[in-house]
Amino acid sequence: MVESKIKTRDELAELCDYFRAEELRIGFTSGAFDVLHAGHADYLEKTKQYCDILIVGVNSDESVKRYKGEDRPVIPEDHRIKLIAALQAVDFAFLFDERRNEKNIRALKPDFYFKAGDYSENQLTSKSVIEESGGQVQLIPVAEDISTTLIIEKIQSATTEHAHYKEEHPGTGFFEKKAMKKKPAIFLDRDGTINKDTGYLSDPEQFEFLPHAIEGLKKLYDMEYRLIIITNQPGIGIGYYTREDFYRVNKRMLEGVSKHHILIDKIYFCPHSKSENCNCRKPGTALVERAKQDMNLDMAHSYFVGDSWGDIAAGKNAGLKTILVKSKFDPEKENEALESKPDFIVDNLLETAELILKLERE
Repeated sequence: MVESKIKTRDELAELCDYFRAEELRIGFTSGAFDVLHAGHADYLEKTKQYCDILIVGVNSDESVKRYKGEDRPVIPEDHRIKLIAALQAVDFAFLFDERRNEKNIRALKPDFYFKAGDYSENQLTSKSVIEESGGQVQLIPVAEDISTTLIIEKIQSATTEHAHYKEEHPGTGFFEKKAMKKKPAIFLDRDGTINKDTGYLSDPEQFEFLPHAIEGLKKLYDMEYRLIIITNQPGIGIGYYTREDFYRVNKRMLEGVSKHHILIDKIYFCPHSKSENCNCRKPGTALVERAKQDMNLDMAHSYFVGDSWGDIAAGKNAGLKTILVKSKFDPEKENEALESKPDFIVDNLLETAELILKLERE
């Protein structure tokens, strides 16, 4: 019985043509379903109430690793799909390798695309795709607030002490706890990439977001990337402004993004002038390496985004894919002088997010 409910995506696409001819309502949802729990069962039972045929896509092991880290999934794909297929609410299940659902929706053309109610419709990158095929998004309220990640962390914390003492200088130190969930990051320059570069920006009143910067940051945040700012601030070392001035400008920026429910995970800065020849100043990679150490990052799927040669070179030196934002110069002329060519060139951060989403889908 269970085996007969497990199909390929192509097989289900053909079956969906038959179901539509019979005027049956088709519902589709997906997930990793790593460590199946009561929240999953409740969610799938509720989705079944909206449709005659419920099809569930299960992320393959490879796709789970890409967005949850190398230590996931805990349960292999052949076991996870059997558990999903065994549920009474589920009519069919299939494995897929992509992170996003665009290909699944285009193949199945369901009447309903279900997502848990902790999402909002404007967060769903596949909303336009389902509507193109005449279907609709249906958000399902979450009754059982259970997190697979927290379950795994609880099991691990019962057997392993994750926090450890780290001494930076004799007699001083701190306790450090590593983040459990590995995620990719978007490393972002600040001035000229997120906000207008006015030159040695020290007055919060002069801070101004670049066009489409907020929309781009929101899209990247909703795609579950960590947002990390890496910025050179030589004005501090030269004496043009103080660290406190820099913090006040950052406060204005963080207040601006928080209004749109965007979280900047970390801000790293180099206060040195070029003459000090430090490794934390871009194109040096010390700050990128520090972020990697601090935040358990999936560097293979991370990007460095900036508006200058130093940004692109820093990204390249750190082994990251690089995106150049054309905010203050002619890239055709500037690129002639670039020792490290950017992988991609865009106009703004919204184009950056759309490009990364496209690359994910491909």
